[in-house]
Amino acid sequence: MGMKLAVTGKGGTGKTTLAATLALVLAEEGMRVLAVDADPDANLAGALGVAPERAAALTPVSELRDLIAERTGVTPGTLGGFFRMNPRVDDLPERLSLSVNGVRLMVMGTVKKGEGGCVCPESVLLKSLIKHLLIARDEVVILDMEAGIEHLGRGTAAGVGAMLVVVEPGARSVRTAEAVRRLAQDIGIPRLLVVLNKARPGDEERMSAVLDGFEMLGSLPFSEGVLQADLQDQVPYATAPEYVAAVRDLARELQKRVAP
Repeated sequence: MGMKLAVTGKGGTGKTTLAATLALVLAEEGMRVLAVDADPDANLAGALGVAPERAAALTPVSELRDLIAERTGVTPGTLGGFFRMNPRVDDLPERLSLSVNGVRLMVMGTVKKGEGGCVCPESVLLKSLIKHLLIARDEVVILDMEAGIEHLGRGTAAGVGAMLVVVEPGARSVRTAEAVRRLAQDIGIPRLLVVLNKARPGDEERMSAVLDGFEMLGSLPFSEGVLQADLQDQVPYATAPEYVAAVRDLARELQKRVAP
């Protein structure tokens, strides 16, 4: 089985750039990689190098009303009725993904709930699909999550080998990391690894002291190439060689610590 990773962090820390670059680095090494955009603010396609017109054609799973109705037995947005809690999903990764630079990409989307805590066919299908990706797929799966990790629950957490929490130098990132750690413990994610991004000389030592109690995976340098890629809508993998080299080092360390 391939590694199963979830990447999270406060907005702006660079988690999507890391998720995309890690996927491309592992694919370059010959691994089968499925990158999953599970952040409502979906940006993973652009970071992987998907052309805007192709990305626009990739409808998020949560918005596929006909598919959700077919698999769960209930049309999203309708009231009443019973729906399947274990819909068939094993054919969806190939059917609903596209290939880019050696990586398969899926976009999950989000569920717009009318009431907190409700169970709806969209959420049932998404959770069933993510559980399948994490537990049944024989490949590397990288989930680009939002900080709230709302798509994960106790039923899917067992498949996550590690959650990477991306932080940048500063107290707000640390608070987010602490909140994510509490959530991860609540649902049973076995390992939490911190990646310090946008690091300048001395930052790793200072932040290691602040992040006492966290397991550090490593750090990534502040990169003008990544900044320019973001400003010019380019792929950091092609514009920031020093950043990519640091991600390769992280990938090697990951394989030592969490590879199955």
